Amino acid sequence: MDTQIITAEKPLMAQARPRQPAPFLPMSRAEMDALGWDACDIVLVTGDAYVDHPSFGMAIIGRLLEAQGFRVGIISQPDWHSAEPFKVLGKPKVFFGVTGGNMDSMVNRYTADRRLRHDDAYTAGGEGGKRPDRCTVVYAQRCREAFKDVPIVLGGIEASLRRIAHYDYWSDKVRRSVLADAKADLLLYGNAERAVVEVANRLAAGEAPRELGDIRGVALFRRVPEDYSELHADDLDSADEGASRTKGATVIRLPALEQVEQDKDAYARASRVLHRESNPGNARPLVQRHGDRDLWLNPPPIPLTSDEMDAVYDLPYARAPHPSYGEAKIPAWDMIKFSVTIMRGCFGGCTFCSITEHEGRIIQNRSEGSILREIEKIRDKTPGFTGVISDIGGPTANMYRMACKDPKVEAACRRPSCVFPEICPNLNTSHDDLIRLYRKVRETKGIKKVMVASGVRYDLAVESPEYIKELVTHHVGGYLKIAPEHTERGPLDKMMKPGIGAYNQFKRMFDAAAEQAGKKYYLIPYFIAAHPGTTDEDMMNLALWLKKNRYRADQVQTFLPSPMATATAMYHTGVNPLRGVRRGGSDKVEAIKGLRQRRLHKAFLRYHDPDNWPVLREALKEMGRADLIGSRPDQLVPAHQPPGTGKAAGTRRPVRPGGKTHKFTTKGVRVMK
Repeated sequence: MDTQIITAEKPLMAQARPRQPAPFLPMSRAEMDALGWDACDIVLVTGDAYVDHPSFGMAIIGRLLEAQGFRVGIISQPDWHSAEPFKVLGKPKVFFGVTGGNMDSMVNRYTADRRLRHDDAYTAGGEGGKRPDRCTVVYAQRCREAFKDVPIVLGGIEASLRRIAHYDYWSDKVRRSVLADAKADLLLYGNAERAVVEVANRLAAGEAPRELGDIRGVALFRRVPEDYSELHADDLDSADEGASRTKGATVIRLPALEQVEQDKDAYARASRVLHRESNPGNARPLVQRHGDRDLWLNPPPIPLTSDEMDAVYDLPYARAPHPSYGEAKIPAWDMIKFSVTIMRGCFGGCTFCSITEHEGRIIQNRSEGSILREIEKIRDKTPGFTGVISDIGGPTANMYRMACKDPKVEAACRRPSCVFPEICPNLNTSHDDLIRLYRKVRETKGIKKVMVASGVRYDLAVESPEYIKELVTHHVGGYLKIAPEHTERGPLDKMMKPGIGAYNQFKRMFDAAAEQAGKKYYLIPYFIAAHPGTTDEDMMNLALWLKKNRYRADQVQTFLPSPMATATAMYHTGVNPLRGVRRGGSDKVEAIKGLRQRRLHKAFLRYHDPDNWPVLREALKEMGRADLIGSRPDQLVPAHQPPGTGKAAGTRRPVRPGGKTHKFTTKGVRVMK
């Protein structure tokens, strides 16, 4: 398949059949009766509370399908212990659509230390436990029990990030594609607007799910067509990795499920190839053997144009939670109800992040008119609005309208990041469109303040001093969160993040702009502990940097291996998929897996907490850095524990049979003394 300028064959709304929109998509028979419906065409099952707002995936998909003329119902957070709650809206005529919600259900329910969370921001009242583990699988199985002959289509981030065989942190094993576990018919990955419209129309026209293997962004089980030739990325002895270009229809064969379960090099190879085949302009289909079946993944969806993005965000959302929740608070709704999404996608390619795998690295932008219309709707229709837009941005705050200067270059590019190891010279980094947008939003009647709360890509921001001045003068309120993630080159290279020098440059420009504006504003940097490729010395140096710069982190983030992320492949395999993967010739990465070492790395980030001083003193001695123990400003922790402080203060180490004590080492290994 040759590279192509990235355009779709037909506009997203080309087949729209407008009908009178429902006040809310119905969640009960009574609501269906009020609309005069005897049945739903499509029933969407979601792990989130139903909020009819474009920040919630099921609302977007539901309203989009409604605009295509379908009668769409919602089943939100059903009791999954039987099939009965999945029958509440009756048998759908076209398909069941199933999603875990706005987050992967395992990330939603468990911390990085695999501890159960007791709250859920996407549930009324913030109550935890309203969705099962791996809820996409459970919901799909219950839909099949309810109506066995209705097609089941998976979507959302949980399905998207588990579309091939993947390492699952919570079970510490490689699991097969969620499509196999769920026993569903189709899986739509990424931003699925184009795919879901075509799937719905073709299923409604009588086609079978197995006939939809030509739709971009679709995964299904099928045989490789006879007219396709295969490129074997599953050959670990070959350096080619399936990258060669051939004429005619080709498909790349990934290492099979059984291979990636048993061979970590094979898993790293599969991850590398999947990420390489992510550009809609040149990506080819992928196939992965699961037992006696082939899992087929079509190339990613074509990004939406600005007109199409506008059409999606201009749909008739109620912009509120469903009335059935009454006065119950939904934390995620409270957080975003006064914010505005202006774009999708991210070309940063950070290896620990799932945005690129889901939304892609090509930025999809809304027009100024669409954004201003939404702000007016917030002003006029959202209860409690005081004139402050709480956030304006997207996955990042300042990639609006940034793109490759040459569409042909963009269509041919296979780089995983446009800004690492440095900003690509083909990338247009102008902030002019964003600055103009900010100014128009501020001029909107009734708008007192527009905040940019987080997500500023500082290595891009330093390319535009005017943007930093605009940001600091008008769009910061006290502090700005920013994410350098680390100070040391080793982990930063594994993250594909810029060096700390870029952060320091941004801070100087930020502070100068704040002083010029007569403001007292502060940067709040975020850092990650225990990322693959991070040594204990790296964390020690980060802690020293934090102390030198007088930062004390109240909350810290420990690396969580989310499904399908490149850093997760590093964590699981000890291999770096950013470089060629070949048996016996791969670049190795040290992963931090032991709970003790993960806690040590977290303790370095909170060097100032007396609870952490005992473990840090012990670790520094083991590292030969006892010189950092003491009360001088250049030392990290005090030599003595103040009375009554620290969880370990005044306690004795547990004694094993035989009288030998546990001794902590910085490599996560116990040695006996």
